[in-house]
Amino acid sequence: RRQNAALFDGDPARVPTRALTMGVGTILEARELLLLVTGSAKANILARAVEGPITAMVSASAIQLHPQCKVIVDADAASELQGREYYDWVFQNEPEWAAFRS
Repeated sequence: RRQNAALFDGDPARVPTRALTMGVGTILEARELLLLVTGSAKANILARAVEGPITAMVSASAIQLHPQCKVIVDADAASELQGREYYDWVFQNEPEWAAFRS
C-alpha cells in the first residue's frame, strides 16, 4: 500500500486493500469496449492511447486494435487530442452516437 500511496494523497490508509487487474489480451477479447475518461490529468495519456502508436509503453493504446471500442471523454480529458474537431463532428453527426447525445 505504501507503493501506491502517492496516488492517494500520500496516505497509505486510503489505498484500496483490493484491486482488479485485467490483462490487455483479456480486454481485447471482449465483444465491445467502453473507455470513460474524465479530467485534465488524463488528457495526455488519452491522446497517447488513441492517437499515438500502439506500444507496450502505453498499454491502453491496444484499444486501437479493437473493432468495437467506444471512447467517452469530457472536455478536459479531450484537451490534448489532435483530432478533437473531427471526433466532435463524428459524435454530433453519426447515427450510432445518437443515444449518447443529450
